Formats: sequence, C-alpha cells, structure tokens
Amino acid sequence: MFARRLALLVALFISGFSGSAWAEPSWVQIEAKPTEAEAMARAAAWAATFPNVGGFVLGSGWYAVALGPFSQAEAVAQAELLRREGMIPSDAFVADEARFRQRFWPASAATTATTAPAAAPNEPGLPGETLAAARTSEGRLSAGERMALQEALQWQGYYTSGIDGAFGPGTRASMAAWQGAIGAEQTGVLTSAQRDDLLTRSAAERAALGLADVRDEEAAISVIMPTGLVKFERYEPPFAVYGARDGSGVQVLLISQQGDQTALFTLYDIMQNFEIVPLEGARSREANRFVLSGQNAEIYSHTEVSLRGGLIKGFTLVWPAADAVRMARVLAAMQGSFTPLGNRAMDASLGEPLSIATADLLSGIDLRKPSHSRTGFYLTAAGAVLTTADAAAGCGRVTVDGAAFDTAFVDAATGIAVLTPRVALAPQAVAAFLTLSPRLETEVAVAGFPYADAISAPVLTFGRLAAMSGLGGEADLARLRLVALPGDAGGPVLDPSGAVLGVLLPADTSGTRILPDDLALARQTSALVALLTERGFAPVPARSTGAMAPEDLARLARGLAVQVSCWK
Repeated sequence: MFARRLALLVALFISGFSGSAWAEPSWVQIEAKPTEAEAMARAAAWAATFPNVGGFVLGSGWYAVALGPFSQAEAVAQAELLRREGMIPSDAFVADEARFRQRFWPASAATTATTAPAAAPNEPGLPGETLAAARTSEGRLSAGERMALQEALQWQGYYTSGIDGAFGPGTRASMAAWQGAIGAEQTGVLTSAQRDDLLTRSAAERAALGLADVRDEEAAISVIMPTGLVKFERYEPPFAVYGARDGSGVQVLLISQQGDQTALFTLYDIMQNFEIVPLEGARSREANRFVLSGQNAEIYSHTEVSLRGGLIKGFTLVWPAADAVRMARVLAAMQGSFTPLGNRAMDASLGEPLSIATADLLSGIDLRKPSHSRTGFYLTAAGAVLTTADAAAGCGRVTVDGAAFDTAFVDAATGIAVLTPRVALAPQAVAAFLTLSPRLETEVAVAGFPYADAISAPVLTFGRLAAMSGLGGEADLARLRLVALPGDAGGPVLDPSGAVLGVLLPADTSGTRILPDDLALARQTSALVALLTERGFAPVPARSTGAMAPEDLARLARGLAVQVSCWK
C-alpha cells in the first residue's frame, strides 16, 4: 500500500508540474475554509503529503486548498484516482483556475499572478492581433456568434442584460471586465484568441456541471439541472429527490403536489425545519408563493414554490458553501428554465408519501429537531411568555409555537424565565393569577405539551392539590398529585375557575431518591408577582367566577399554553 501511494505521489508531482505551463489549467479542490489562517494551516498540512498544493481566495470570500495545476483531463483522472485511494476527501472536485482569485499558498507564490500578463497596449490579450484587427474580426461575426459571446459573458458573471447580439455599452463594459480578470488590457473589444478563450472556458464549465434540460414526467416539471453533479434517486411525494453525484454535495428537490393556500403555507412551515435549509437567510411568504434561502459555513440552499390553478410547484437547490460562485450560475439557469408541465401534479401515492404528522425523515433529509421542548403560557397581552428556566437554558435560539422569541430574563432562584416575541402578538388568552389561597385537594389541571410534536394542541392533565409547600417545607412551592411528563414543565397549573395557581417545575433527576410518579412540584404564582412586576411583566389578577365546565377549561388552555422549543 505504501509503495502504491508513493507511486501515486510521484505521478502527481510530475503531472502537476508539467501542467503548470498550460493556458487553461485546472485544479483538484480538496478543501475550503472561511478564514485565511485556517486555510494556511490546512495547506501546510496537505503540503506534507502532496508536492503541488496551492491556496487561493475564492470569489465567495472563502479560501480554497487545491492540487495542481493539471490539464482538464488530468485533473479529472487525478481526482477520481485520489478519491478512490482515500487520499483526498470524497467531495473533492475539479475546478478551473478562472474561479480562483489571488494566491496565498505557497507564500512565495502569493504575490505572483495566476493569470496571463497584460498584453502590450496595441496588442490586447495576445500578440499578433492589434485593436484594429480585433475590431475587424469582430465585425465578421454572425448574430448567433455575437449572442454566444454575450451568453458566455453572462455565464462568467460579467453580463447581466438581454442576449440580443448587439454590442452596446453594457456588453463592452462586460468584455472589459472579463479582460481585466484574465490580466489583459481592458479595451472592451475581444481579440480572436480572447473570444475563443471565453467560449472554451464557459463550455468547459457547462460540461463539468452537465447542465441539461430535465423533464420529470412524474413531477410534471421541466427545468435545467446540473446533471453532472446530481442524479435521480427516488420519489417521496411531494418531492422528486435528486441526490449528490460523486460526492458533489449538490442536491435538488423538485416539488409537485395538488393543494390550496393552506397546503402551501403548511409546506412552507415544514421546509423551514429541513436540515438543508440553514437558519440564517431570507424568507418570504406571499398569498401564492414562498421563497426560502439559507446559508451557513457548510451549505447554501434556495427554495422557490408557487401555487397556480390548484397546483403547488417549485424546486430546492442545495450546494456546498465553497462552490457559491459556480452554483449561482446554476441557480440562475434553474430559475430561468423552470416550467410546470400541463395541469397535473405528482401522484401522492408514488414512492413513499410524506406524512406530515409523524415523519421523522422527509425526502431523505433530516428534519431539524429542537434539543428539548417545554411548555409556557402567555403572561401579558403583548405576548410575553412565562416558562421554566430550563426551557431556555443553553439555547442558540428559542421559539414559541415556531415563532422566534428572545429571553427577557431568567431567575435561577425561582426557576422561571420570561420570553418576549420579536414580532408583536395578540394572544387569545392571558394568564390570570390566583389571588386567594386555594383549598387542599382541589382538582387542578396542567396544560402542557407532553408529547412534543406528536400533538399540536396542549393536553390537560388532571390531578389534585396535595399541599401548599414543598417536600422540605418550602412555602413558595405547591405539591401536586398528578403524573406529568418532561414536556409539561413550564405549563400553567389551573384551578377549577381557570386561574393560574402555579408554574409546573421540571422533575428533579439529580438526586438519589426516586419519588412517586404522581408527585409533581409547582412554583406558586403568588411567589412570582413581585419579581415579575419589578421586571416589567406585572401579572393580571384573577377574578373568581366559579368552576368552569371541562370543555371551557380545555378551550382556555388552547389559547393560553404554548410550546417552547430550544434550538442549539
């Protein structure tokens, strides 16, 4: 094995240096890091194994570590061989040098341009053709050839106007910008060699991506997709799943189902919990469409879905963060080509249909799950929520019934926390704190979410008020005779009139004693009034109105109790 790997390294060394003089070198990108320091450290580590490591700044601001340079064919062969031997990551890929910016590794090459030197003023790009000659040769181009150049400039990210074959100020500016990027004089008129170079580069990139019109008859969608990076895997209505090909890290979901606005909004809510939709990013939802964009250090994703004529159609594109520049072109191609076919949607019985209520996996993509969920209840008319301290402990973010909330304060002494909404709310019900001393053995009910996402409405658990003190005689606690689950913690303890006499506390699992299953403790609300008032969340006092019917108590609980989720 050692001898084989040594032979591979020798071959890599020879081919890498022989390719360094080629006009259009390619590289095998093996890593990308968000900071130069991290990338420098990784480049040094790889250099201990490979003789031809290069480090480059990417257009996205990330820093790439690559092997090369090679010809396109050699780069593809080397990448395949080294991946197969386990010597480079499985998601390493071939990249043209044109996608790289300045070089930072090795240090001796950091100040050396990786592109061709600028030509003499009267010989733009390459010797042998003057500016006048370039204008003359350009004038002989057909309309189709001129449009092809505009398309290539558009693909390279320099041209944003219409493809019309007219070389106006916008086209000239884009040509000059492209000339500057390759180190040539920015005349705005491409020489014959530059035109060939531009077209060859764009064609090579398109070929590597495998951009092709995919007609998915089951989803009834036609769209241009990067078939060199993705391959069809399966149908899981409403998704047609195209997974990564050869470790590209790119994924596509085609979305197709019958439905109305409610179904569209439900899909919007569900897809925000996909692992492939990072938390940071723009979200927009309108009456008949939604867009989800997300990005983190590892992946980017973009989803567009529309509702027309009772059909919900759209797509999701996911790609590695380090491949942002190239994939932006793919996204533009998908957006411009996406076309629903006919008046039909994917058969809901095809493959493995989605079950919204119970699915743990959707389209083979893990659902993002909270680290833990508890219960809370509305404390003020502005939407502030009272819950337990552990509900917000160690959370990167906190949501209440799916909406983002901020932690106003946590009080460790009482074990409670108050959360405030980022967007103003108008709760259906607000807690009314009991002002009279309750009688022992009074029937009480805890409104909570004991089964996490399995049931979307709060569950009432009935029991009895056993004592107005804790096990150690604590005067601010109440003992309850009922069976509570961890998700119930933070729920309001309601007396028969619907007044809140306490906040259910989580079970203490740190001790060595095993307590009865039907024993629960609550922090008395009377012990919280002063604290909450001091913090600006003065509670509303209850007015005794007599016992409620069970159905009325359940209705109150649905408007009062909320699910609090902690996300890492």
